[in-house]
Amino acid sequence: MHGTRMYQGYLLIFPTLLVIFGFIFFPVGYSVWLSFTNKHTINPDFDYVGFSNYFKLLKEPIFWQSFWRGTIWAVSTIILQVVLGLAAALLLNQPFRGRGVVRGFTLFPYMLPTIVTILLWKWMLSATYGPVNYFLETLGILDEPLVWLGPSLIMASTILVGVWQFFPFVVISLLARLQTIDITLYEAAQIDGASVWKRFFHITLPQLRNVLFVVVLLRTFFMFTKFDVPWLMATGGGLQEYIQNMPVYAYRKTFRFFQAGQGACISVILFLMLVTLTVLFFGLYRREEEG
Repeated sequence: MHGTRMYQGYLLIFPTLLVIFGFIFFPVGYSVWLSFTNKHTINPDFDYVGFSNYFKLLKEPIFWQSFWRGTIWAVSTIILQVVLGLAAALLLNQPFRGRGVVRGFTLFPYMLPTIVTILLWKWMLSATYGPVNYFLETLGILDEPLVWLGPSLIMASTILVGVWQFFPFVVISLLARLQTIDITLYEAAQIDGASVWKRFFHITLPQLRNVLFVVVLLRTFFMFTKFDVPWLMATGGGLQEYIQNMPVYAYRKTFRFFQAGQGACISVILFLMLVTLTVLFFGLYRREEEG
């Protein structure tokens, strides 16, 4: 009887294990195996080359440029998303007329398809007919139009687009936690004479700590592996080298230069980097919990 129940249990979880294997373990394992070969994207013939792909990539200046540009893009967008998302969540947690409508509009960027977002911002940031330059010139901030989509400002523009599109995720997460904080904590602190800033640092931030940890961790995964925004922002302008991150570089290696082995190698390096960051995140979090 016990053996039958165990068999039924294994049978019930088999579809889940199959999905996990098919969508997680097999692709990761295949990428790791592929990174040790000189596999061509189209040609089926290949040879085992060991760590040769890794050594070649570590010697390529373009790889390190992609690494640092991807780091600048990811870290900048994460910091700005968290700061703006926290500010917006605190504001939307306050009672005011039309709060529900404003909350709905706050989610608007996150609901737009990425291609629509990119086309919208490319039009807005156009140096010839974009409304951003028009308003800045009208307000006297600029004397002449800025080339937002040029080599010198394309990274800043891409960061702006990324923050605008994804900061609602932070708003939703933090706002949900803010609404569950016991209001009596603020009332007691106010009676004791605590200022707004003291209430924020000693009540709000500690209550948001766990959510902030999860948000930063998820945004780190998403932004370091983000492909569509950097790729689409540079499409058509020959600006890929100025904002190319590691996912874009892996794509170009695989489908433009047809070096599937080296493309997989870049993916594995990025995967190991994110695993390391995850371990560091949880290590710091556990240390703070114990402290």
